[in-house]
Amino acid sequence: MQNTATPTHCPYCALQCGMNLTPTPDGTVEVSERADFPVNRGALCGKGRTAPAVLASNVRLTSPLVRSGGELVPASWDEALDRIAAGLRRTRAEHGPDAVGVFGGGGLTNEKAYTLGKFARVVLGTSQIDYNGRFCMSSAAAAGIKAFGLDRGLPFPLEDIPKTGCVILVGSNLAETMPPSLRFFNELRENGGTLIVIDPRRTKTAEQADLHLAPRPGTDLALALGLLHLVIAEGRVDAEYVQERTVGWEDARAAAMAHWPEYVERITGVSVPQLRETVRLFCEPESAMVLTARGPEQQSKGTDTVGAWINLCLATGRAGRPLSGYGCLTGQGNGQGGREHGQKADQLPGYRKLDDPAARQHVAEVWGVDPESLPGPGRSAYELLDALGTDITSLLLMASNPVVSAPRAAHIEERIRSLDFLAVCDVVLSETAALADVVLPVTQWAEETGTTTNLEGRVLLRRRAITPPEGIRSDLEVLHELAARLGVEKGFPTDPEEVFEELRRASAGGPADYSGITYRRLVEEDGVFWPCPGAAEAVERPVAGDTTATAHPGTPRLFLDRFATPDGRARFVAVSHRAVAEEPDDEYPVLLTTGRVVAQYQSGAQTRRVAELNAAAPGPFVELHPRLAARLGAAEGDPVAVVSRRGRAVAPARITNAIRPDTVFMPFHWPGEGRANTLTNPALDPTSRMPEFKACAVRLEAVRG
Repeated sequence: MQNTATPTHCPYCALQCGMNLTPTPDGTVEVSERADFPVNRGALCGKGRTAPAVLASNVRLTSPLVRSGGELVPASWDEALDRIAAGLRRTRAEHGPDAVGVFGGGGLTNEKAYTLGKFARVVLGTSQIDYNGRFCMSSAAAAGIKAFGLDRGLPFPLEDIPKTGCVILVGSNLAETMPPSLRFFNELRENGGTLIVIDPRRTKTAEQADLHLAPRPGTDLALALGLLHLVIAEGRVDAEYVQERTVGWEDARAAAMAHWPEYVERITGVSVPQLRETVRLFCEPESAMVLTARGPEQQSKGTDTVGAWINLCLATGRAGRPLSGYGCLTGQGNGQGGREHGQKADQLPGYRKLDDPAARQHVAEVWGVDPESLPGPGRSAYELLDALGTDITSLLLMASNPVVSAPRAAHIEERIRSLDFLAVCDVVLSETAALADVVLPVTQWAEETGTTTNLEGRVLLRRRAITPPEGIRSDLEVLHELAARLGVEKGFPTDPEEVFEELRRASAGGPADYSGITYRRLVEEDGVFWPCPGAAEAVERPVAGDTTATAHPGTPRLFLDRFATPDGRARFVAVSHRAVAEEPDDEYPVLLTTGRVVAQYQSGAQTRRVAELNAAAPGPFVELHPRLAARLGAAEGDPVAVVSRRGRAVAPARITNAIRPDTVFMPFHWPGEGRANTLTNPALDPTSRMPEFKACAVRLEAVRG
């Protein structure tokens, strides 16, 4: 073992913070600062610092498991792979290819996401593939495509944030979800800029803001429309920009004018003076940004809600200009790349549409198959999970834990249990893996090389720093072996760089064009922003280390010359406020909203196995206002039951003035009786198919004894 530091990236959130990993003589791995990486400049949160803890053999899976006599028992790789192949083959033979489902994850590298999508469509011939990123950024993606013709989380680097005049941060608690990014917002304020935070809770992020607005959950759409109404009424529209760079303004204007400030105040609970102050702070500087996260996006009207915030940017000339624009703070580690290269139900690599004949022809040529053989679009994530055990009877699942993370989770757990066959590839025995017929132990971030794409659209190389334990294989090896057992001997390489070279060809000419990116460039340039076309579209620029070649420099900042629409103009979309899918009533009088805490990540499958993180956040809780607690007769730490139309969860009370009296909050990282997603509503956005995690009607009950 070489005791030298390997520069790589954190396995958790979409910042993909840079870090160095050094093996130690005792077999552990040491994390050290990597100050040269511009996203985090050496800073790491607790999750990043402790990430190697999950590499330990007493934490992670070390052998394939198969179900025997109702129990999971160790097995050889051949036996486990043979069982999976037999199960998938049997389902296809008895019920057809669409009876086989594939479910991926936003933590998979680009190479693995690409290969999983190819495996589903070429080997299995199924249309039934989606991934857990559908639960994360899909509404922002849909709104961005409608408005700009392209979805990339941030159309500018994080380094632009301190240089702008004002940022409106909507539904993001980045002080807890991606702490190293907070420095950019602190620098914004130090430079004289303004931070406005919109959140029903006074979070750690809201405490840093110059202005905090606390709307009722599910009313972000009305809030954005009310702000646009005031922009119009106060004469702050950039008419020249609207005329030259947009279309659809008149319809959007009419929709906004129906949302006068007093009406919006009644809906949201945000006062008219606060609305006016927000407009002033946003419009007076030369530049400004709106950044959204899961708060406005995880709603049954999330696409329209994000569209309304984009309309505010367009009306004020804040998109496609330096140090201005709309951006989405992508959540999962490879949530951006994961949705670009084919594991989403309606997409092919390069962010191509699966129902586009030209896209099908291009990708089919790269794959060496007939375009007619490729299945059409399938079900979205929740709809796929909801169909388990009925239309879909076998499932191959990678890097996801829907038993904890899916809405209406008790129902989804029931659907998973009803499957004829379930195979799971994971690092640990998650709650979902524990229900499987076969579980395969796969390599982790530090044990494999591959690319990810962070929230800025910066493609990065995560490098292998250590050798995995004996008996552990990569997801690419798993898909290679399964493809061979199912009759496809070629086309599924196990070397990630070879996969990436094919991905480059498949993405060439698509919206997310990676064809000009190579592993060598990623090492020498510390990441490259897509789109980055290949040599045919290259500009004159020397490739690092090779003065004889030219390459496209990548695109750190989008839309400065034109938007990615056919005519180069951005689209206003006329939207109007509508209520959440499930409003409070006499039986369920309170709104529940959900989110994360700093010491845990997503379903907690990995972070709940790290002692330091569990000490900081040992379990679920219910955050409620003192007035609500008094009516319930609950004191700090008392068990409280939260009941929705879908189920019941119990967790200790955390009483605070930092939340609205009509709202309760639960983090969603834990299984068992404190599982927040037992309660959440799977009502879907009609465009993005995003479930409404952020607002559902509940009642509270004191738990006695």
